[in-house]
Amino acid sequence: MIRTETRQSIDPRHAKGMNTEELRNEFLNDNMFIDNEISLVYSHLDRLIVGGAVPKSRELILDHVKETGSPSFLDRREVVIVNVGGEGAVSSEGKTYQLTTHDMIYIGMGTGPVTLTGEGAKFYIISAPAHRAIETKLVTIKNAATVELGAQETSNKRVIYQFVHPDVMDSCQLVVGLTKLEKGSVWNTMPAHVHDRRSEAYLYVDLPENQRVFHLMGEPRETRHLVLENLQGILSPGWSIHSGAGTSNYSFIWAMAGDNVDYKDVDLVSMEDLR
Repeated sequence: MIRTETRQSIDPRHAKGMNTEELRNEFLNDNMFIDNEISLVYSHLDRLIVGGAVPKSRELILDHVKETGSPSFLDRREVVIVNVGGEGAVSSEGKTYQLTTHDMIYIGMGTGPVTLTGEGAKFYIISAPAHRAIETKLVTIKNAATVELGAQETSNKRVIYQFVHPDVMDSCQLVVGLTKLEKGSVWNTMPAHVHDRRSEAYLYVDLPENQRVFHLMGEPRETRHLVLENLQGILSPGWSIHSGAGTSNYSFIWAMAGDNVDYKDVDLVSMEDLR
């Protein structure tokens, strides 16, 4: 079963007048990981599709999704699938790939149906339109490029794992990675930035049951916050900052799509400009 929800684009003038419930309805990705279902959000932000699949007691097949307007999901798209649960497998074009926790697989345009299996697996799905076919590639967390940033003194010591990234592999427009904060660190992406040329999606993972992340969003001088728990995500427009602080350390999967794949193409926001 595939269940899809469509989200329209929201401009900053509209967003700053929203209350908490309205912000959550438009930007929060919730209830993505439902047993024996594929749950998707089709966003008009760069036509990103994000969602989850939990093949608890049967295999799940990602194929026809009405909202894409094509016979098969990947006819005009690329997809990255991340395992945020236990052992699982992804099958495409007659080949099966084993994924452990935090491993990612890139599957290119035109490859047909994708089969997801694994009783303990939880798969996070990120997809964007594509313009050419690129070879399927499994990137484990051991093979990802790594960047260490931050310091314990500023509560943001972290490791950035770059999976679908120009330093690791080719893609049409998706750039995807994982950031892990060390114990005692809680801040991510601060100082903040925006990137009007790309939209972004976050998924918070590795957060203990009774802990929360305060996700900061909005224009730099008109910020808002949403409180998220484990396995909840955010759609982030190009005009919005996307930063956060947790009540404990955590990890998050970030995914971008838009005009380019330059990870460092951002517009920095000084601390003095935040409100």
